[in-house]
Amino acid sequence: MIRDCVAADFEAIYQVINDAAQAYSGIIPADVWMEPYMPREELQEEMSAGVAFLGYEEDGELAGVMGTQDVQDVTLIRHAYVRTAQRNQGIGGQLLAQLMEEADRPVLIGTWAAAVWAVSFYEHRGFQVVSAQEKERLLRKYWSVPDRQIETSVVLADQRWFAA
Repeated sequence: MIRDCVAADFEAIYQVINDAAQAYSGIIPADVWMEPYMPREELQEEMSAGVAFLGYEEDGELAGVMGTQDVQDVTLIRHAYVRTAQRNQGIGGQLLAQLMEEADRPVLIGTWAAAVWAVSFYEHRGFQVVSAQEKERLLRKYWSVPDRQIETSVVLADQRWFAA
């Protein structure tokens, strides 16, 4: 079942993110890898800044989460994760489909360039990688990320963004 996450889901969201993010260990640059991948304080800051999560609940537990954040004239997909044990079961695709159905503005996604599975996931659902120059402009305009993350990331956009 897909549902809006609430404040009481904070710990479960934290657990899903940090379990799923283990896929990045050894993939993204070592100088940006942290353990835990997203500390509780950072998650709280993200949620306080307007990141709202949808959750995929299975047997009373969150199996996946996907956040959105409206920034200026776009919606950003933020922190999309599915628990390791429940990957490749369509959970991420269902969360994305629900978010896209609700989106009323262009949608952008930033992810690590080396996370080829994540890039492929979005490309198979109609998103396209923007140019390197456009990526840098978009990351600086809509996100608050360090320069090192900008260097090692890609941005994907939906068709509404390209049409605008």
